[in-house]
Amino acid sequence: MENCIFCKIIKGEIPSTVVYEDDMVFAFNDINPIAPVHVLIIPKNHMSSVMEINLSNENYIAEIHKAANKIAEKLGIAESGFRLITNCGKDAGQTVFHLHYHLLGGKVLGWG
Repeated sequence: MENCIFCKIIKGEIPSTVVYEDDMVFAFNDINPIAPVHVLIIPKNHMSSVMEINLSNENYIAEIHKAANKIAEKLGIAESGFRLITNCGKDAGQTVFHLHYHLLGGKVLGWG
Protein backbone atom coordinates (compact mmCIF):
# COMPACT_ATOMS: atom_id res chain seq x y z
CA MET A 1 0.00 0.00 0.00
CA GLU A 2 1.65 3.20 -1.14
CA ASN A 3 0.26 5.42 1.66
CA CYS A 4 0.74 2.95 4.52
CA ILE A 5 3.24 4.29 7.05
CA PHE A 6 4.26 0.79 8.14
CA CYS A 7 4.87 -0.31 4.52
CA LYS A 8 7.09 2.77 4.15
CA ILE A 9 8.98 1.83 7.33
CA ILE A 10 9.55 -1.71 5.99
CA LYS A 11 10.90 -0.24 2.72
CA GLY A 12 13.23 2.08 4.66
CA GLU A 13 11.48 5.22 3.37
CA ILE A 14 10.74 6.26 6.97
CA PRO A 15 13.44 5.70 9.61
CA SER A 16 12.87 3.37 12.53
CA THR A 17 14.88 1.66 15.23
CA VAL A 18 14.86 -1.93 14.03
CA VAL A 19 14.70 -4.55 16.76
CA TYR A 20 14.17 -7.65 14.63
CA GLU A 21 13.78 -8.55 10.97
CA ASP A 22 13.45 -11.71 8.92
CA ASP A 23 11.87 -12.62 5.57
CA MET A 24 8.29 -12.26 6.85
CA VAL A 25 8.38 -10.01 9.92
CA PHE A 26 9.69 -6.55 10.77
CA ALA A 27 9.86 -5.19 14.34
CA PHE A 28 10.83 -1.74 15.57
CA ASN A 29 10.57 0.44 18.66
CA ASP A 30 7.33 2.40 19.04
CA ILE A 31 7.95 6.16 18.83
CA ASN A 32 5.43 6.77 21.64
CA PRO A 33 6.15 3.94 24.10
CA ILE A 34 3.76 3.20 26.95
CA ALA A 35 6.16 0.77 28.65
CA PRO A 36 9.95 0.51 28.99
CA VAL A 37 9.82 -2.08 26.20
CA HIS A 38 7.33 -1.22 23.45
CA VAL A 39 8.04 -2.87 20.13
CA LEU A 40 5.73 -3.01 17.11
CA ILE A 41 5.82 -6.30 15.22
CA ILE A 42 4.40 -6.26 11.70
CA PRO A 43 4.13 -8.65 8.78
CA LYS A 44 6.04 -7.59 5.67
CA ASN A 45 2.92 -8.44 3.68
CA HIS A 46 0.29 -5.69 3.99
CA MET A 47 -2.89 -6.74 5.77
CA SER A 48 -5.07 -4.08 7.33
CA SER A 49 -6.01 -6.13 10.42
CA VAL A 50 -6.61 -9.65 11.72
CA MET A 51 -9.85 -9.58 9.73
CA GLU A 52 -7.76 -10.13 6.58
CA ILE A 53 -6.15 -13.35 7.82
CA ASN A 54 -7.01 -16.26 5.53
CA LEU A 55 -5.57 -19.58 4.37
CA SER A 56 -3.08 -17.88 2.04
CA ASN A 57 -1.50 -15.66 4.72
CA GLU A 58 -2.16 -17.35 8.08
CA ASN A 59 1.51 -18.34 8.36
CA TYR A 60 2.33 -14.70 9.16
CA ILE A 61 0.57 -15.02 12.53
CA ALA A 62 2.82 -17.88 13.62
CA GLU A 63 5.89 -15.99 12.41
CA ILE A 64 4.85 -12.87 14.35
CA HIS A 65 4.49 -14.93 17.53
CA LYS A 66 7.84 -16.64 17.00
CA ALA A 67 9.42 -13.21 16.45
CA ALA A 68 7.79 -11.95 19.67
CA ASN A 69 9.45 -14.78 21.59
CA LYS A 70 12.85 -13.98 20.07
CA ILE A 71 12.45 -10.26 20.79
CA ALA A 72 11.38 -10.91 24.39
CA GLU A 73 14.48 -13.07 24.90
CA LYS A 74 16.74 -10.48 23.24
CA LEU A 75 15.34 -7.62 25.34
CA GLY A 76 15.42 -9.56 28.61
CA ILE A 77 11.69 -9.72 29.34
CA ALA A 78 10.91 -13.34 28.44
CA GLU A 79 11.07 -14.59 32.03
CA SER A 80 9.47 -11.61 33.76
CA GLY A 81 6.65 -11.51 31.23
CA PHE A 82 5.25 -9.36 28.48
CA ARG A 83 2.00 -8.49 26.79
CA LEU A 84 1.31 -9.01 23.08
CA ILE A 85 -1.63 -6.96 21.81
CA THR A 86 -3.28 -6.30 18.48
CA ASN A 87 -6.15 -3.91 17.96
CA CYS A 88 -8.72 -4.61 15.24
CA GLY A 89 -10.67 -1.63 13.93
CA LYS A 90 -11.14 1.96 15.00
CA ASP A 91 -13.37 1.16 17.98
CA ALA A 92 -10.58 -1.02 19.38
CA GLY A 93 -8.07 1.81 19.03
CA GLN A 94 -6.37 0.77 15.79
CA THR A 95 -4.87 3.91 14.25
CA VAL A 96 -2.56 2.40 11.60
CA PHE A 97 -4.39 -0.01 9.34
CA HIS A 98 -1.53 -2.44 8.77
CA LEU A 99 -1.73 -5.48 11.02
CA HIS A 100 0.60 -4.94 13.96
CA TYR A 101 1.21 -6.30 17.42
CA HIS A 102 2.44 -4.28 20.40
CA LEU A 103 4.96 -6.16 22.52
CA LEU A 104 4.96 -4.48 25.94
CA GLY A 105 7.11 -5.23 28.95
CA GLY A 106 9.85 -4.13 31.26
CA LYS A 107 7.48 -3.32 34.14
CA VAL A 108 4.42 -4.71 35.88
CA LEU A 109 1.54 -4.06 33.49
CA GLY A 110 -1.82 -3.31 35.06
CA TRP A 111 -5.23 -3.50 33.49
CA GLY A 112 -6.15 0.20 33.62
